[in-house]
Amino acid sequence: MEGVVGGGGRRISVSPRPCSGRRIVAKKRSCCGGGVGGFVNSVKKLQRREISSKRDRGFSMSNAQERFRNFRLQEEYDTHDPKDPSALELPCLRKRSKITEIVATQDIVFALTQSGVCAAFSRETNQRICFLNTSPVEVIRTLFYNKNNESLITVTAHGSDNYSSLTCRSIGIEYIRRGQLDAAFALCESDWPGFIEFDNVNGKVLTYSAQDSMYKVFDLKNYTMLYSISDKNVQEIKISLGIMLLICSKASSHVPLKILSIEDGTVLKSFNHLLYRNKRVNFIEQFNEKLLVKQENENLQILDVRTFELTEVSRSEFVTPSAFIFLYEKQLFLAFRNRTVAVWNFRGELVTSFEDNLLWHPDCSMNNIYITNDHNLIISYCKADSDDSLSEGNCSINVSSILTGKCLAKIRASNSFPMEKECSCVDNCSGSSCNSRKRKHVSRIKSTVAEALEEITALYYNEERNEIFTGNERGLVHVWSN
Repeated sequence: MEGVVGGGGRRISVSPRPCSGRRIVAKKRSCCGGGVGGFVNSVKKLQRREISSKRDRGFSMSNAQERFRNFRLQEEYDTHDPKDPSALELPCLRKRSKITEIVATQDIVFALTQSGVCAAFSRETNQRICFLNTSPVEVIRTLFYNKNNESLITVTAHGSDNYSSLTCRSIGIEYIRRGQLDAAFALCESDWPGFIEFDNVNGKVLTYSAQDSMYKVFDLKNYTMLYSISDKNVQEIKISLGIMLLICSKASSHVPLKILSIEDGTVLKSFNHLLYRNKRVNFIEQFNEKLLVKQENENLQILDVRTFELTEVSRSEFVTPSAFIFLYEKQLFLAFRNRTVAVWNFRGELVTSFEDNLLWHPDCSMNNIYITNDHNLIISYCKADSDDSLSEGNCSINVSSILTGKCLAKIRASNSFPMEKECSCVDNCSGSSCNSRKRKHVSRIKSTVAEALEEITALYYNEERNEIFTGNERGLVHVWSN
């Protein structure tokens, strides 16, 4: 499967294999309470914000450090349950499978495994609500939370057609909370897309059917089809804020390009971009009015499609990355290469190189990193600093500032002991014999912190609840918070 990280979208392609992989130090507190020391501490934070030469950057960094201070292992969920009755109906449940994707919204956590099983867990009860698979021959390829109508979209493939096509289903979060999976309804019933891309930035869905070479654009709010594009010369479509870039079949010395309005498909501009002959095109990307083109062993070209002003970045300075993430809030983009991340602007200038942020996985998967909605922080699964004598194990979860590249917080085995679950009784508590109905849930954590940090294959941050979720090779989901 193929993951598209430009433009905030994600693309899922058909694969005939049902179990193939997815494409897509804090300061010490001076006071524990809110007394005089706490008041002075707050005043100092406000002073730093006011005197900062970089507007509110100093305050936001301090705020981020406080937000992720003292994160601990809080809970553990297991997607593998051979004793569950569903295991008799879902063959993929009979063996453990790694977590490939996590989505968390409100009080529900969704975990998708490589075998195609998706489980929903409640953060209120810490119990599994249900499995989202509806038949023994259905495998779920990916998940998408539709914030427009508070629903979950599952993209599935079926053994009935040898997993050769994709189908989509939508169900409201409230129905999942109640376990009423029969409330789900199919999307694009008349189409069998070869790929489907969800575009959260513009609130659109793009599908492609290889049978008739037809692209279709749907509205994420009500799933109505807006328009279709039928052009056999189109080789690729890139989605950006408000527009789509159609990349047509390359000629010997140029590539024909079209820019369309994403709302109604109107052609806004058509032009040819000159290419070096006999040079492979590494990538063509679109970000608003900026077109990024890179050919093999050539400089990066940044073209303003309004004025046709061209900026070039030396090939020695900008080496072809494996993936991009465009940051619309900051007018910047992230470039991933060889486990490293760098921030660039559209003047061709390197803005940030990250310190202590060597990604664990060599391939950039959006499932292993999280960018906050304000585009200020990147949360990633990293290799621990080999020079850190306090580090236990060789992996950590890092929270870094995108604008400065500094590591603001780090979750590792040496500083993240599991949180003890205590009784909520105030008086006359007898410990394990307490029979209070208000007694807090006893944790099911079986993994040590070091084990929970090993072999992480998926990562997600719930910004509303300030919780990080990680999934690993053993099909376990771990909850981290303070």
